[in-house]
Amino acid sequence: MGSVGSWEETVRKAEKLVEEAMKDNDASRDAAHVWRVRDLALSLAREEQGLSLLSSNSNTMQIVELAALLHDIGDYKYLRDPSEEKIVENFLDEEGIEESTKMKILKIIKGMGFKDELAGSANNDLPPEFGVVQDADRLDAIGAIGIARCFTFGGSRNRVLHDPNIQPQSDLSKEKYVKNDEQTTVNHFHEKLLKLKALMKTKAGRKRAERRHKYMEDFLAEFYEEWDGGA
Repeated sequence: MGSVGSWEETVRKAEKLVEEAMKDNDASRDAAHVWRVRDLALSLAREEQGLSLLSSNSNTMQIVELAALLHDIGDYKYLRDPSEEKIVENFLDEEGIEESTKMKILKIIKGMGFKDELAGSANNDLPPEFGVVQDADRLDAIGAIGIARCFTFGGSRNRVLHDPNIQPQSDLSKEKYVKNDEQTTVNHFHEKLLKLKALMKTKAGRKRAERRHKYMEDFLAEFYEEWDGGA
């Protein structure tokens, strides 16, 4: 993928692209989210390499870093123009990223979504770096940060905070998930966030998810007690 100097320049340009493309997003999915996912993904990758579960090839960490940086550009929930779906591919072409590496990065990004897992559209052709990038993104969706992001997103969409009469959907299909306008913010924990621990792909990700998952369970127990006036 080129010399160290050119790689650092590519990362700098990718960071600028993130800041520009995500500047109008709400704070649940802004550049700060991307920086956290990048740091988590690189940390998980190093841990998986130590366990000999991820290749230590020279460009493995570069694939992880670029995929993590670019993973939310063109996200369907924030898409303002169909042309934005091509931003990442165009960027990789402009940076002269070799074809095999580019395809790995694009496959990782395309396979990240929870909605696709709901549809059962598992892709067995995903590169080994995929697991750490997806796990990093999902770790940022749970725990204390995940709680803050969940309520930030719900507020940005004017969702009801909580309604005991609206039960979480247990059979949430991809179509229902995408069009779930009746969803309350608290129900999102049950419909997605509390399911993420079991969906972690890497040993390192599963280990870190334990604490964050428990934090959400404790938060919800306190939330329901306070909602009912019991605390």
